[in-house]
Amino acid sequence: MALFDETARILENRQVGPRLWLLRLAAPQLAAAIRPGQFVHMRVPRMEAHILRRPFSVYAADADAGEVEILYQVVGFGTDHMTALEPGEECALLGPVGAVWNPPARGRCLLVGGGVGAAPLFMLCQQIAASEAQADVVLGAQTEAALVCRERYAEVLGAEPACATDDGTYGRAGFCTSLVEEALAAAQKEGAPYDYVAVCGPEPLMKIVAGLAEAADVRCEVSMEKRMACGIGACLSCVVNTVDGKKRACVDGPVFDARKVVW
Repeated sequence: MALFDETARILENRQVGPRLWLLRLAAPQLAAAIRPGQFVHMRVPRMEAHILRRPFSVYAADADAGEVEILYQVVGFGTDHMTALEPGEECALLGPVGAVWNPPARGRCLLVGGGVGAAPLFMLCQQIAASEAQADVVLGAQTEAALVCRERYAEVLGAEPACATDDGTYGRAGFCTSLVEEALAAAQKEGAPYDYVAVCGPEPLMKIVAGLAEAADVRCEVSMEKRMACGIGACLSCVVNTVDGKKRACVDGPVFDARKVVW
């Protein structure tokens, strides 16, 4: 797939949760080309002293409106700077970059999003909902306020996703891995086991979910987040260790077969 270096215009940049912001951009080329699981490499406005672009997963895309949305978490200088970006400003987006999710055309799918990792799974949920497959969703976050994707998932699913919060303010108290384990077991007991699991979030979460899926003999894919410099496969700064050797998260991933990742 061709890469576009598109000048995008900021339409909206607002806080939606604790340290979580939603950036909405006019980017017609990328909105039409981006696929679930892929990301963009952004040159952040007013950060000329920092020559490297920053990778961001695409949360949602509207090809008809020519818009893309990025859900980002404030974790350092760059993302803190981004909170001051205003509508009308422009930024350069390079993309779409990376491998896509590979759900089955039919069958049952379980999507697991931890924290801001819920965002890279949302377009996949939309894709599955529009197909002959069925999607169930498990979301985990530290608090109810951090479950910022929950309502949009509910709109697509027609039902609330299963949720867990570390502090017990919404859904199951504790980690969402218990919900995953229960969902896999219940599906097996019902005689309608899952055919596919997709997970994105902190690496310990993905490792646990990958193990649960393997134990249940269910194909699982993970989205590996790594620090990136070039974002196009040239610098080898985002290496993921796999059974097939070292792979680049940017172009060989970020979506990987969980069975091939060396945790």
